[in-house]
Amino acid sequence: MQKFRQAVEARDEEAIAALLAEDVVFTSPVAFTPYPGKAVTAAILRAVLRVFEDFNYVRDITDVNGRDSALIFQAVVSGKQVTGCDFLHVDDEGLIDEFTVMVRPLSAAVAVSEAMAKQFDRIQHEAAAAPTHLSEN
Repeated sequence: MQKFRQAVEARDEEAIAALLAEDVVFTSPVAFTPYPGKAVTAAILRAVLRVFEDFNYVRDITDVNGRDSALIFQAVVSGKQVTGCDFLHVDDEGLIDEFTVMVRPLSAAVAVSEAMAKQFDRIQHEAAAAPTHLSEN
């Protein structure tokens, strides 16, 4: 998922959102219930760009069909070193329809949870304000 990696590393919010399917499901490392939909997923990823410092991908593992990728990253959140992985699945159009994140160690997961909780009202507001359908062409 080279395009996604490049968009994140460039901190290009529009390019990131353009790679998300309308029916994408985001599974957080710190929330039990997945978040369905492009608007909320894009809002969460914008919050991640605000919260995660020194973010960089260190490895990209993609299956032979190019449909499933694991992007291993490192970052700092609230002074804690975070190692994590974005698991991405793309649909027939090449858009991300499944997005699962895992982080370690536990102290970093707690830091991520606390930092993202502070973003939650803004995430909800941004997701609610987003158009219900965006044309990406």
